[in-house]
Amino acid sequence: MADPTMEDMPDRIAEVFEGREILLTGGTGFLGKVMMEKFLRCLPKVGKIYILVRPKKGKDPKHRLDDIFNSALFEKVREQRGLAALQDSVTVISGDVSLPGLGISPEDRKLLCDRVSIVYHAAATVRFDELLKKAVILNTRGTKQMLDLAKEMKKLILFAHISTAYCHLEEKVLGEQPYPPPADPHKIIKCVEWMEDEVVEAMTDKILGNLPNTYAFTKALSEGLVEEAMPHVPAIILRPSIVIPVWKEPIPGWTDNINGPTGLLIGAGKGVIRTMYCNEDGYADYLPVDIAVNAILASSWNFIYFKDHEKRVYNLTSSSEFKVSWAEIIERGRRITEKVPLNGIVWYPGGSMKKSRLMHNICVLLFHMIPAYLIDALIFLAGHKPIMCRVHRRIQKGFEVFEYYANNQWEFINSNMLGVRDKFNPREKKNYQLHGDDMDIDAYFEDCIRAARIYILNEPPDTLPAARRHLRVMYWVDVITKILFCVFLIYLLASWSDSFRSLVFSSWTYISKIQSP
Repeated sequence: MADPTMEDMPDRIAEVFEGREILLTGGTGFLGKVMMEKFLRCLPKVGKIYILVRPKKGKDPKHRLDDIFNSALFEKVREQRGLAALQDSVTVISGDVSLPGLGISPEDRKLLCDRVSIVYHAAATVRFDELLKKAVILNTRGTKQMLDLAKEMKKLILFAHISTAYCHLEEKVLGEQPYPPPADPHKIIKCVEWMEDEVVEAMTDKILGNLPNTYAFTKALSEGLVEEAMPHVPAIILRPSIVIPVWKEPIPGWTDNINGPTGLLIGAGKGVIRTMYCNEDGYADYLPVDIAVNAILASSWNFIYFKDHEKRVYNLTSSSEFKVSWAEIIERGRRITEKVPLNGIVWYPGGSMKKSRLMHNICVLLFHMIPAYLIDALIFLAGHKPIMCRVHRRIQKGFEVFEYYANNQWEFINSNMLGVRDKFNPREKKNYQLHGDDMDIDAYFEDCIRAARIYILNEPPDTLPAARRHLRVMYWVDVITKILFCVFLIYLLASWSDSFRSLVFSSWTYISKIQSP
């Protein structure tokens, strides 16, 4: 009997989702958008998708969803199914995880409790420097309220909490298991609810303890709540690492933010990042967002289809197979931004990482702040509003977060996820790729830069020739500046040397006169 072709093999993941109605929070965020696009494009028989959306910047939830559907990310699925079909497949639930009762109307709450069978809770503030009270309300209390809603759902078969691999930072080797929260989440919620904002902020450092930011703290608290609810809710914890732009589908390199290495590549490519305090041999754990979404679907399938309820925690990580050091990121980025330059660079891409904080601080002064003030002075004299000092203040603030992670190292065990991957048949392996066997890192980074030009910086491809001409000009500006700087240093050293010799001679003459009889 002939072997079945790949198309004849079952897609058991799609089968699991067939007819299931899903609630997604955080659907307007980076990961949430890609999840929704994957559901609509690759799971055509999935039931209704409900997405919790709050009004924002004068737009009601329905218009926010329409904007997402009309974006470049959904172009492929729009062509495949039509815009009207997408709008019919997704129902907006007006709500806000930061509000009591999630801000959901009684009618919508009843609808969700009667119909939803799978919940993906991805809503959170991902700002590392968020005020503690806001972070607790959004990340921790929001999770508690989602769990309360899940307990009322009559058809619930899965509650998937999207956490982060970087929330138990005291664990240098993170296993696929629950860990005790850094504090009692219920007490922390009550504390921030009745205390004034100023009091909470005054106590933040003491409350955080050894954790470096409110994001890690509140996500660890949230995991504690999910673990506590597991006897009553069919819940799993998913811990993606640093989620970065799309690798393959639907648009290589696509992102809607400058977090992670994309921000470093843009900052270095624009010439505004010249130095970083970092262990260049260290590395972080990155996960392309399309692979993260595939891993979320695969772990859900494992829980529902195989009823593997022993595995409740999955580390969605890649460093057990791929390790890209900070030095490699910068070097690859430098090569790529020379090939695909950004518009309006202020300096030729360069700089380096420093293991010495003193050297880093000196370079910040020489190559960040002084040039920023000089450029701002020229901008002001030209009649425009200065911006460079503001840019560098934001960069400096980002450095404060970056340095903690760049100078510490964590290892992640992901055997649960690897075990799920081994259960794939060839069709599932292709449709929900979790391996990186065909990864070309340079090609991927180039896709990231090209997509960032278009979707983040609004620099269309037809601006590349002008950007390359500008890059050549800045190259010679950089060369001439370095020559002048070297000449200036030589002059200073020579002047100092003459002055030093003169001082020594004068001192010796004076001492000789004193000692003369």
